[in-house]
Amino acid sequence: MNIQTVSLSGRKKQVSNKEMTFFERMYLIAIVKGLLITIKHFFRKKATIQYPEQVREFSPVYRGQHMLKRDELGRENCTACGLCALSCPAEAITMKAAERQKGEEHLYREEKYAEIYEINMLRCIFCGLCEEACPKDAIYLSETFAPANYTRKGFIYGKPDLLIPNPKTEASDLALARGVEA
Repeated sequence: MNIQTVSLSGRKKQVSNKEMTFFERMYLIAIVKGLLITIKHFFRKKATIQYPEQVREFSPVYRGQHMLKRDELGRENCTACGLCALSCPAEAITMKAAERQKGEEHLYREEKYAEIYEINMLRCIFCGLCEEACPKDAIYLSETFAPANYTRKGFIYGKPDLLIPNPKTEASDLALARGVEA
């Protein structure tokens, strides 16, 4: 028995309701086809890499852990303009701005800085819009993995977790954070 149906494009499609044969009802042919596919994959080269010894090559557009940049003098680039938080579709970024005090010129580049800067990594979708929206090039998504954690609080990264090490005082830590052997 044939039934005609009409698709959304307006073209007619023939649908068949013929009875299944004995072998089709036993699904014997389908099982053999599945086994052949399994056997074929069994002899292929494995896609697994031995992680600590072998390092996986990343795509040029890979987005990893968030980092807050400093300039060459070690001052923070972020001016707490809030554009990264506004552009975040997951609303994962929260910040609070503060005024730079006299004597803090060596810590912050501009007169306004982010007193509190947090990213909720449970909400983050690693889209990179925060990186694109930042006018001071203060935030970027590095090529390092975001570390695993066992508690929900551990996935909320504060400013101390996100800031790269100071290039003047912590040069070896900075090289390690960038993935360069010092």
